Amino acid sequence: MIMIKRFKKEFPEGFLWGGATSANQIEGAFNLGGKGLSTSDMAAYKDPYAGKSVNNFTFNVSSIELEEYFNNPEKYLFPKRWGIDFYHHYKEDIAMFAEMGFKVFRLSISWARIFPTGLEEEANEEGLEFYDKVFDECKKYGIEPLVTMSHYEMPITLTQKYNGWISRELITLFDKYARTILERYKNKVKYWITFNEMNMNLNSLYTGAGVLEDKVENVEQAAYQASHHQFLASALAVKACHEIIPQAKIGCMINRIESYGKTCKPKDQLQALKADQINTFYPDVQVRGEYPNYMMRYFEENNIKIITKDGDNELLKEGKVDFVAFSYYMSHVTEDRPDAYKLAGQLDSPIKNPYLELTQWDWPIDPIGLRISLNKMYDRYGIPLFLVENGLGAKDKLTEDRKIHDDYRIDYTRKHIIEMKEAIKDGVELMGYTTWGCIDLISCGTSQMSKRYGFIYVDQDDKGNGTLNRIPKDSFFWYKKVISSNGEDLGE
Repeated sequence: MIMIKRFKKEFPEGFLWGGATSANQIEGAFNLGGKGLSTSDMAAYKDPYAGKSVNNFTFNVSSIELEEYFNNPEKYLFPKRWGIDFYHHYKEDIAMFAEMGFKVFRLSISWARIFPTGLEEEANEEGLEFYDKVFDECKKYGIEPLVTMSHYEMPITLTQKYNGWISRELITLFDKYARTILERYKNKVKYWITFNEMNMNLNSLYTGAGVLEDKVENVEQAAYQASHHQFLASALAVKACHEIIPQAKIGCMINRIESYGKTCKPKDQLQALKADQINTFYPDVQVRGEYPNYMMRYFEENNIKIITKDGDNELLKEGKVDFVAFSYYMSHVTEDRPDAYKLAGQLDSPIKNPYLELTQWDWPIDPIGLRISLNKMYDRYGIPLFLVENGLGAKDKLTEDRKIHDDYRIDYTRKHIIEMKEAIKDGVELMGYTTWGCIDLISCGTSQMSKRYGFIYVDQDDKGNGTLNRIPKDSFFWYKKVISSNGEDLGE
């Protein structure tokens, strides 16, 4: 007898509703608790309005800038060093997450808080104890932690000594770090992600891999070599997780960008396919355990030579992930043009979609693109998906009566949840949804505080001034209803 699965009409029981953050954007306390300096601690604030676009990204740091920041730190602002002081406010923040009804809270562990330089033989106990307290606080409210091992930061010493992930030395160092936190929190964390948005190595080598681009001859070659080392480190972490916490689930993560051809011209559609392949290359390796043929052709035609060692292929096959996590903020439009492949790896496309609205930061809003992506990725991999970042960056206004009326954020989130539900009806197995910046935090790309994503307002400006008071926005109470109804009450 052939059993046919029941048609799903709603979010499944046990769906993991929650929110997402990263250590480098919320924790602060960069010089407390034995923490060492990380790569994100060295990303100085730059006026995002100095150029023609508000997207004046502070992703990259050159070797000259790094030396300047070390020699004259008093001349610059480093917002990710102070974050929103989650280090001292974690109890208050987690209590507010619980009030919203969170089932899961995505956060990351700072590698430099556990191994300050990355080179130590013994872990920093004070750093380990901090996360013990955070996870205990989550447990108090029945919130499952979803922990990212490496989220856009690593000990800056590893950049200085090895130029980051361009060196194979980091595989062993990361394995030690991963095993340390897996052993320590094996009774407290059952959902893990190895690397945040690994495909962003193609956008910023410094942010994603701690590599100083002016210290390498070929940036694209360096990006794929660094990625290869991260693939191996991720595979080791997956193997360690399955060994240390057999009941746990561990996944990979990418920044998912759905690509459309600019016209129905076949070459535009072919380029959309190629852009999609560049985007999904990373989970292709981590889910299937091998490099896809289309990338082997790309490497050959672009003279990219990945340096490997005996045993690498076997390790990739042994360290396949349990689920695919991804962020989704926007879609891209592409066309047949000489630089199309390079554009496929960029965060923002220069070709605008006339059918989509833009955010205040010129990001296209495309909820239907999310449904398309969910279907395509589930068809491609056949394993559970987890949407772990999705949100709207906007300039919120605090009224005289200390309220934030963010209907625009509610509308954005509602439309994306509707398309998630449609994808579930299509048959997609979706584990959960953690909105990005469930609490206001320092922007990854621009180091701004004024680019706000959260359901909770944090009283702080771009220069770190403010009371740090936490204030629920209108979206806070709306999301609370969404969670309590398991996605059925989305309001009007």
